[in-house]
Amino acid sequence: MKTIVSAAALLAASFLAVPALAANLVLYTSQPNEDAQATVDGFMAANPDIKVDWVRDGTPKIMAKLQAEIQAGNPVADLLLIADMVTLERLKEDGKLLAYKSPEAAQYDAALYDADGYYYSTKLITTGIMYNTSAAMKPASWKDLTKPEAKGLVTMPSPLASGAALIHAQTLAAVPGLGWDFYKSLAENGAIAAGGNGAVLKSIASGEKAYGMVVDYLPIREKAKGAPVEFVFPSEGVSAVTEPVGILASTKNADAAKKFVDYVLSEKGQEGFLKLGYIPARNGMKLPEGFPARDTIKVLPIKAADALKNTDQDLKTFSGIYGSN
Repeated sequence: MKTIVSAAALLAASFLAVPALAANLVLYTSQPNEDAQATVDGFMAANPDIKVDWVRDGTPKIMAKLQAEIQAGNPVADLLLIADMVTLERLKEDGKLLAYKSPEAAQYDAALYDADGYYYSTKLITTGIMYNTSAAMKPASWKDLTKPEAKGLVTMPSPLASGAALIHAQTLAAVPGLGWDFYKSLAENGAIAAGGNGAVLKSIASGEKAYGMVVDYLPIREKAKGAPVEFVFPSEGVSAVTEPVGILASTKNADAAKKFVDYVLSEKGQEGFLKLGYIPARNGMKLPEGFPARDTIKVLPIKAADALKNTDQDLKTFSGIYGSN
């Protein structure tokens, strides 16, 4: 009887240790939930022999989770699809990414992917100004948010919670006439910074606040659904992140992961992002409804190497102005 019980216990333990429907790939992403699901569904439809699980959070929290797993010797993710190239450049330098030269890269500008094949941009996401249509002022410039008409009515995502918000702050901080003085002026005018882009969207759409800094697709998408919001590409220009995809060097499913990279870079994968309301990174693609012509959008420059080097100090500078939210 003792032998039978021990065998049963071992059998039960084996069922607990090995999930019955284990996924072939695990994706860590900063995409909104519905977009992450749509991306995975599109890939699995094109690759029915591969299953994908995904975990979603803001880029800083995704990276904290991944780093903790790496330190514990058990990274779970096979792939990353997160906000910005600066974050993946850091992982590349740390030897945590797998190089893969996708044939789809031929359809992309060289500035949008790593020359060694460690990561590839999947879309272009700019940050501009969102406002509620009931607001008294219709902003056209970043500096409009520091005017008396906007006092106490401005909100923005925190770089501590959003990778796109960090890139945005670093980009504007380098613009002559804006810089960190612009962020100080915003704070003096009652602006708040907390949470991610989704929280900003809700605050402006509900009328709780009148103006916000936010990624483009959220208000453009909500306006199309009837929300009382507008989105402005400010005259000084906009920052941009490109939501790159990269493969973890620790993956045990490299072939399947390479298929995922090829898919999101392919015309079919890029059409999926277009349908979700994003500007595709691939050359020759259309733009979503509600966006101006691509050549009219002034994207402000940012040097990834400098941004990476300055990240810790820039976060301290921002927190010194707005607190650690």
